[in-house]
Amino acid sequence: MTTGPREINVPFRPIPLDVPEGMKPNEFFNSPENLKDLTENNGLLINEEDLLLYRKALGHSNEFDCSIIYNTSQSVLNPLGRAVRRTQLPNNVRKVWNRMNQIIIGFMLEHYPDPKKHLVLAGEASLDATWPITSTGVPSIRMLHNHFIVFNKKELQDSKLADTENPNLTDGGQHSLFAAYMQDVYVEFLSTLDLKILKPVTGEASSLSLTGYPQGLPSWEVIGGIDSLKNIDFWQEYDKILKGFLDFYRTFFAQVSSRNSGVPHNAYFPKEIEKTLLFNNCFLSAAKKVRDKCINDAKYASSIRWQPAFKQLIYRNDEGALIVTISQNSIGNAITELLGVVVNRIPDTQAYEKAEPALIEKLLKLRSRLVEADLGRGIKTDYWD
Repeated sequence: MTTGPREINVPFRPIPLDVPEGMKPNEFFNSPENLKDLTENNGLLINEEDLLLYRKALGHSNEFDCSIIYNTSQSVLNPLGRAVRRTQLPNNVRKVWNRMNQIIIGFMLEHYPDPKKHLVLAGEASLDATWPITSTGVPSIRMLHNHFIVFNKKELQDSKLADTENPNLTDGGQHSLFAAYMQDVYVEFLSTLDLKILKPVTGEASSLSLTGYPQGLPSWEVIGGIDSLKNIDFWQEYDKILKGFLDFYRTFFAQVSSRNSGVPHNAYFPKEIEKTLLFNNCFLSAAKKVRDKCINDAKYASSIRWQPAFKQLIYRNDEGALIVTISQNSIGNAITELLGVVVNRIPDTQAYEKAEPALIEKLLKLRSRLVEADLGRGIKTDYWD
C-alpha cells in the first residue's frame, strides 16, 4: 500500500437555490433565507438551544455525513456577530453541544467498529469573526458547526493520490513555517496545560498509515476512549487545547503586527505566554520573518489571517484509539484535508440517489437516539418524516 494523501470524488444532488444577482455565494449562504432552506430541506433535528442537526447537502462522504450548526441566523443578523468557535457558546448551549457530540461520535463508533475498514472523524473548522466575510476561504456558512464523517478506507485506498503541493494540504505555507521554527515552543507551551484525560502522542501513533496525515501536529490520545467523552472533564480539556491554541497564535500574530507587542489583552494563559513565548528566540524570530515579508510583499501581506483560525478534530487512529489534534486553518481547506483526504464534490443526482437511502436510514437512527436523550425534536422534510 502506498502512503499518501488521497483525492476522492463524492457525488451530490445539485441544490435548487438561486443566488440573487450581485451577491457572492458565501454572502447568500450566510443569509437567514438560506439557513431557512437548510432547515426545511436538510434539517434532521432542532432544539431550544438553536442547535440544528442536518444532512450535508454538499457532503464530504455519502457513507455517513452530518453536521450540527449553532443556527443563530434568525436572532443575530450580523454574520460577523455570530459564534464561530465553541469557546463563544453560552454555558447552557455548550453543555447540550457536548452531549450531542458525545452521542454522535459514539453512534459512529458503534456502527463502524473496525478501524481497519473505516476512518471516523468529528470536529470543527472555524475562524475568527473579524475576518471579512467576502475574503477567499471564508466558510460559506459563517456560524459554529461541527462535522461528523465516516470514510470507507477501501475506497480511499483505491482512489488516486492527491497532489502533495495542494495548498490546502500544505496549510498555505503557514504549517511549514510552524514546523521549521515554532514546533518545539508550541509543544512546550501546550505542555503547561493541566490535562489528565488527554495524553500527548507523537509520530505514527497519531498519523494514519493510509495517508500519512496529520503531519507534525501536536496530538493527544483520549485515555478511556469513548467512555471519556461522557465525562465533562474531557470537554473541559478539549476546550483548554483550543484556548491554548488561540493564545499561541494571537500572541504570534500580535508580534507579527507590532514588534514587542506583549501579552494579548484577552489571553487565557497570560503567565504562560510571558514565560514561554515572549522569551523564546525561535518564536520571536519567526514573527520577525513574517513581519519583514509582509512589509516587502503586498500579496503575501494580503493573504495573512491576522486572527487565528483552526481545525480541531477527534478521530480514530489505525489501532482504534481516539486522537485529538488541532491545526492552524489554511486557505479555504476542508476539515478532512487535515487527515490527508481531499474531496471533490461532483454534481451527479443519479449516483447520489443510489447512496441516499442507506445514508438517511443511519441519520434517522441517530436522530432517534438524540430525541430519546432529550436533545431535540425531529424535523419533517420532503425526504423524511
